[in-house]
Amino acid sequence: MRVTAVETIRPRIQSNLCFVRLHTDTGLTGLGESFFGAPAVETHIHETVAPLLLGMDDPAPQRVAALLTPYVGYQGGGAELRGNGAIDIALWDLIGKATDLPLARLLGGPVRDRIRTYNTCAGGRYVSTTTRQNSSNWGLPTDAGEYEDLYAFLHHPARLARELSDEGTRGMKIWPFDQAAEESNGTDISPRALAAGLDIVAAIRAEVGFEMDLMIELHGLWTRTAAAKIARALAEFRPYWIEDPLRPDAADALGVLRAEIDIPIATGETCIGRRGFLPLFQRGAVDVATLDIGWTGGITEAAKIASLADAYSVPIAPHDCTGPVSLAVATHLVCSQPNGLLQETARSFVRTWYPTLVEGLPELIPGEIVVPTAPGHGVHVRDNLVPDDLATQRISRLSDQL
Repeated sequence: MRVTAVETIRPRIQSNLCFVRLHTDTGLTGLGESFFGAPAVETHIHETVAPLLLGMDDPAPQRVAALLTPYVGYQGGGAELRGNGAIDIALWDLIGKATDLPLARLLGGPVRDRIRTYNTCAGGRYVSTTTRQNSSNWGLPTDAGEYEDLYAFLHHPARLARELSDEGTRGMKIWPFDQAAEESNGTDISPRALAAGLDIVAAIRAEVGFEMDLMIELHGLWTRTAAAKIARALAEFRPYWIEDPLRPDAADALGVLRAEIDIPIATGETCIGRRGFLPLFQRGAVDVATLDIGWTGGITEAAKIASLADAYSVPIAPHDCTGPVSLAVATHLVCSQPNGLLQETARSFVRTWYPTLVEGLPELIPGEIVVPTAPGHGVHVRDNLVPDDLATQRISRLSDQL
């Protein structure tokens, strides 16, 4: 099997998303995906990856991953790695289609055919304009429309919790302290801001009690002492975890924080590779590894991280608040690993713009997601997406290299 064309598709509805399709001389195509900084990722794919990949005989994921590891920047997680991750995902999708096997089977599973989910309370336009993680990129509407869960948790948390519970959702993630971090650069939180965030958490607990697993996202915006203050104040509400209280590359500080508080710590969506996770595991700093498969370099690396986490008795709960391929790939991975715990979903994405772009999404039933059984990861870009005004397209072909 030889790659004959590398195609990128950037949907206008989500400017941070970049699909990658690999076309082969067998007629099969493999679909990958990258999220954040799509223009830079697209440029890297066509200027650096395509000349290497086009015409390569038997482009095995591990071989290609080794070839794409740069000498400069290999410790980082920028546009190069996100682009490489998208290519890796597409290569695994090709293998699945060539062998007529679903990705979970290729990864040695599935261990289970479905897994419990939680809802990240984003809105439909969340992180749709820039790559910045702050409130300017929340895409907040002026009122609470359907599935505008970020607006809802800020303004009507009890109502949202009841709605999710009635749907069968048993876990929800919110970030009621982020704006306070922006005020202080994460160095401290005022009594007023702390109380405002706690009021949101208290309203949820008062409405649905402890039947709802409540995840508190801190987005790595805090210093250790400020994060500890927030965690201690949250303790009475028994969060399922606090997520990214500090940057995940602050392994020593996270280890100290974990020893100081009684709430489990989830981290890892911006952690890069098994070498990035290893210090966290060694220091006992992480209770749940929330790896992002595309951001960490693709399935090839993510499977190694999952195995490493299992060696340290740490469960995994893959990140997805990005794109439809990422959700499918994460579902295959978490269901194929013995230490798979949960799968993140964002109903505001899954029920709005995901299905306008693709077909073959994993089946979601109340509180669970089902691992797909189609070859590869199962997701396909809709035929009407390109060429028209819904997306931009760029193609590098083998014939252009000859």
